[in-house]
Amino acid sequence: MFGIGWTEILVIVLIVLLLFGAKRIPELMRSLGKGVHELKKGMQGMDLDDKDRTKSPGQNNTDISTKSNDPK
Repeated sequence: MFGIGWTEILVIVLIVLLLFGAKRIPELMRSLGKGVHELKKGMQGMDLDDKDRTKSPGQNNTDISTKSNDPK
């Protein structure tokens, strides 16, 4: 793997732990995963707005209540 051994990988991991801290790394990985997910969706052309545009007006899934919740 590009001439990188286990000791170099271990040193890189330790430096990352020192820079970001153990609590921050899961947050960074989660945001990186979300970014990759959004990139894949964008590459496939499946944006959330595209799904809404393909629905016909009769297929609205939202349930809007006209009742008032004001206690009188």
